[in-house]
Amino acid sequence: MENEIINRVEKSGLLQVNLDDYYPKGERVTFDLKNILVNEFVLIEKDFRAFVKNNDWSVYQNQYVNVICSADAIVPLWAFMLIVSSIKPYAKKVVMGNQQDLEKAIFNDIFDALDFTEFADKNVIVKGCGHHPIPESVFVDFTNRLQDVAKNIMFGEACSAVPLYKKK
Repeated sequence: MENEIINRVEKSGLLQVNLDDYYPKGERVTFDLKNILVNEFVLIEKDFRAFVKNNDWSVYQNQYVNVICSADAIVPLWAFMLIVSSIKPYAKKVVMGNQQDLEKAIFNDIFDALDFTEFADKNVIVKGCGHHPIPESVFVDFTNRLQDVAKNIMFGEACSAVPLYKKK
């Protein structure tokens, strides 16, 4: 048994957390108001309201949706509010903003529901590499919440973790 491989990370008591494990399944889509503006520039209220009334919003069923206007146009806030309120009954989540804003909102809900006491007085490594497009701000938010309970927080891989926090 001289050549037995020993998992030192497992024996060390380090808890590795990969935010990919929390990434919820579901299609992410963008609704761009630009496409319903006249010449991608002007919002005509009567036409806009007719579009909202007649559009099939069920196409957003069980999707994560971010609402933007990519045109260089001045769009009143109520237009975004009207679109979001039309999509909300169908979508898993809908936000005004870009895709990173959407991911932040999704993870905020996940973290609000997460029982962080499972990390109480633990040495935690937050893995940085993943397969999903998780914004950097989500890692910062997770670390912020984790700091309330964890003994130590590190970032990266066990072989080259960067220390972030140590409870006094």
